[in-house]
Amino acid sequence: MTYRLRNIGIAVALALVAALLVSFYVSNYRRNVQQAEEMVTVYVAARDIEAGTPGKDVIADQLLTQKDVARRNIAPGALTSPEQIQNLVAADPIYAGEQVTTRRFTAVEETGIRSQITGSTRALQLPGDQHQLLAGTLKAGDRVDVVASVKYRVSDVSTDGTQSSSEGRERVASRVVLRDLLVLKGAPGPATSAKIANPGSDSLSALIAVTDSQAQKLFFVLRNGDWSLQLRPQDDPADSPESVETVESVLGDGLKPEQLRQLIFGFGEGSVDGDS
Repeated sequence: MTYRLRNIGIAVALALVAALLVSFYVSNYRRNVQQAEEMVTVYVAARDIEAGTPGKDVIADQLLTQKDVARRNIAPGALTSPEQIQNLVAADPIYAGEQVTTRRFTAVEETGIRSQITGSTRALQLPGDQHQLLAGTLKAGDRVDVVASVKYRVSDVSTDGTQSSSEGRERVASRVVLRDLLVLKGAPGPATSAKIANPGSDSLSALIAVTDSQAQKLFFVLRNGDWSLQLRPQDDPADSPESVETVESVLGDGLKPEQLRQLIFGFGEGSVDGDS
């Protein structure tokens, strides 16, 4: 009799445990279902977002909008705040209505040159020799000016205002034609063996950021003059007043009047025409 009562008690206890487990499972399942169906606010694209768009522009241009979705439909990496993409760049296109996630963005450094040119900015491959390009010195992020020397012709005009020569005179002038250009990629320093074999090699190049109008001026100089890049200081750069240098300004700087006459006309005060 005692053995039978003990078995009945064990069976009742096991039944109670099973009932508790079933009740816990059902309760937990119901809670999970309720949580999955709970509506949560997420960020979606208000309009199409192109790959390469900086996160700060996404925020500034109001390309994000909020939308309520069921918790079970939240995409992995969903934004909890727009500031999460402030310093990132869209790695892939994001289409209107699509959930915006941190997985669709990447660090600026990983997107390369394209992330650094927007609007009217262009990337221009600048070929030249190691001296023109400051090869081995320039690096990405540096700022440079372009100094150029260009030959041109001016018409000879007589004292009565008529042109005295159809060909004119050839002149040379130099000046800083562009300032404060961003270096996207510097030219590497050539190997020692290359310097010895061909010190004047122009097979090097640097990548420079210019506006579309600056590109026209730079291309003109490349095709019609001599030029060189010059590195700007990183701290507190300043520019001298704009000027142009010609043979008169270069050779005549600081000369006395009679010396200037000698420079321009070939003879000084008190000299016979044609004599120095």
